[in-house]
Order: sequence, then structure tokens, then C-alpha cells
Amino acid sequence: DALGVRHIRTRPYTPRTNGKAERFIQTAMREWAYAHAFRSSAARTLALGTFTRYYNSEQPHTALGYQPPLSRVG
Repeated sequence: DALGVRHIRTRPYTPRTNGKAERFIQTAMREWAYAHAFRSSAARTLALGTFTRYYNSEQPHTALGYQPPLSRVG
């Protein structure tokens, strides 16, 4: 795409090859879905955008030298 990011698909039901996706899901569940008592499913869904923006643009990641993922793009 315009950012030079290539989408890679993994085999279904193969945790060995999709560990990064599984780790992101675990983090999202802990830090977004179950971190707060949301008034409704719609409120939880609305908060997902805020979480993903923070996760990708501000949260330091040890695997990236304590930089956010967007620091690696363009």
C-alpha cells in the first residue's frame, strides 16, 4: 500500500506462525476490552479506535527498541 506495508497471512490454527497476532489479541483484551467497565458494547467499540491509535503511535514496544510501531513506517 501507500506506506509500503505488506499484509502477510498465516495458516489458521498455527500459533507458531501467528504469534505476533496472538500476542496483540492478548494485549488488546487486557488493555482495552477488559480494562474498563464499559456502559455498552457500542462504548467498548468506540474505545477500540483510541486504544489502537495509542498502541500503534505512542506505546513503547520492547521488540522495537522501546519505540511505537509507527516509528518503523516511513
